[in-house]
Amino acid sequence: MQTNCHMSVLVHEQAKKYGNREMLIYQDFSGGEWKSLSWNQVSQVVNQVSNALLNLGVKVQENIGIFSQNSVQYLECDFGAWGVRAVTIPFYATSSEQQIQFMVNDAKIRFLFVGEQEQYDKARRVFSMCPSLERIIVFDSQVRIATHDPNSLYFSDFLKLGENMPRQTEVAQLQRDASYDDIANILYTSGTTGDSKGVILTHGQFHAAFEANDKCVPVGENDRVMNFLPYTHIFERGWAILSLTEGATMIVNTHPQEVQQSMRQTHPTCMSAVPRFWEKVYMGVMDKIDHSNGMQRKLFKHALAVGRKHNIEYLSLGKKPPVALHLEYEMLNRTVFSLVRKELGLENAHFFPTAGAAVSSHVEEFVHSIGINMVVGYGLTESLATVSCNHLGEPFTVGGVGIPIEGIDVKIGEGDEILLKGPTITRGYYNRDDLTKEAFTADGYFRTGDAGYMRNGELFLKERIKDLFKTSNGKYIAPQMIESKLLVDKFIDQISIIADQRKFVSALIVPVYSLLEEYAEKHGIAFESREQLCADPRIIEMMKERIDTLQQQLAHYEQVKRFTLLPHHLSMERGELTNTLKIRRRVLCENYKEQIDAMYAE
Repeated sequence: MQTNCHMSVLVHEQAKKYGNREMLIYQDFSGGEWKSLSWNQVSQVVNQVSNALLNLGVKVQENIGIFSQNSVQYLECDFGAWGVRAVTIPFYATSSEQQIQFMVNDAKIRFLFVGEQEQYDKARRVFSMCPSLERIIVFDSQVRIATHDPNSLYFSDFLKLGENMPRQTEVAQLQRDASYDDIANILYTSGTTGDSKGVILTHGQFHAAFEANDKCVPVGENDRVMNFLPYTHIFERGWAILSLTEGATMIVNTHPQEVQQSMRQTHPTCMSAVPRFWEKVYMGVMDKIDHSNGMQRKLFKHALAVGRKHNIEYLSLGKKPPVALHLEYEMLNRTVFSLVRKELGLENAHFFPTAGAAVSSHVEEFVHSIGINMVVGYGLTESLATVSCNHLGEPFTVGGVGIPIEGIDVKIGEGDEILLKGPTITRGYYNRDDLTKEAFTADGYFRTGDAGYMRNGELFLKERIKDLFKTSNGKYIAPQMIESKLLVDKFIDQISIIADQRKFVSALIVPVYSLLEEYAEKHGIAFESREQLCADPRIIEMMKERIDTLQQQLAHYEQVKRFTLLPHHLSMERGELTNTLKIRRRVLCENYKEQIDAMYAE
């Protein structure tokens, strides 16, 4: 049974209900053994944070920054701040100094919580350029605070300010005064173009989102929920707190690159993820199959065909599989697919919300075929995550993004733009009345910038309107659609389509270097550097054949005619990627102008 109260008291209300039951499973910042905390223990620390914040002089609706990887302390700060009606502003742990400086100054942040050494060092370097900033509070006790830094203290010392709850009477009064109109978060979107925008999210939006998702997302108190995406990401933030309202146990994964190891160690039942996670799972499994013997390959391909027929051709359409097919699937599920799930740490898999980008139909069908319930959805920061999603156990369409949640009014506007109205939609952008005005139609619908359509009650996405490219021949190209088709190839790690005002479609591709090197050695292709490897005509020809196979279903004008293999990854430091790893196409076109021009040379 969900506890959907104001977030200022959520942890405390759940502690009354669950007491010493396990709430959080976590590792320290340095890794090592997994530990756990009960609801009572977390409730106690959250109260200490609330008291400590009052002793620092934090005011009602004051903005507090959190610049960290996922951690127990991060959650304690969020709920502790809400307990005194403060606003938390999460920063991506990978944010640049320029981004931090902009956000701190824009939100006039006085107190900034940081995670590890990297975040502390960046915050320390921008301190003098942020007039409002007074204190840096460091989560990780292993961080080396500079000798001559009187403005920073460790989280453990900060907690001492709230020892014995000296301001608890005031905390309790603030919680009674808390309103659903209060701002809970300001989330700065990193954006693929232009400066960051601070999206205002109120407690009322969260409350409405939890109520609507409770009716269609079956996470419960018996689930073990892995946190993989950063808490700064609205998808993870909304999903994580929803899970807490349902009494689920949360597994805090601090370092995203270690998530697969964490899954094998902790055996989650649920986890929200972006499509790229499942693309890598798909490529990893298919690569293992490619390297297995002929009999194993044949067995797995047969099992996948049976899984697809059972789960996609029947169950996804709401049809009952024939008895013979069902029995064969159950046998293969127990023998073949269970081994795949065990290798992933998903022996007890329940369901896995997936959103944030287009999901390749190849990958979606594969995940369902091996017996993992991928629940595809669609949402934005401005809609507090979920706009629509598939419903577990109900018919769905591969390629769709589900049924709109209760309370959301979806309208298809000019240019097929998806327009939204409802209690989960933002009131606007912090300090940006101009952008807020532009973001809404005259009749109050939020402009998503995504094109789509409704069919039989389901929402389908077409493309990002601003991302549409027009070739010099007048043809419109949807780059994300083409990229999602090609990203399923095991040799492709990152890809960016080039087509705007060009004669044909081309691409910049970052290959999976380890697989490319393995291929070269196997086929006697000598190389002394990645540059040489990526330019070798035999490698180019091999990649061309693979790309041509994947894009057969595309219209001729949509197909990639030329491509360049890049000898290094795209980079946040060079401004080519956002904090959520979305490609900044404009920057990419500037940084690789020479390579792009060469592809269009006669």
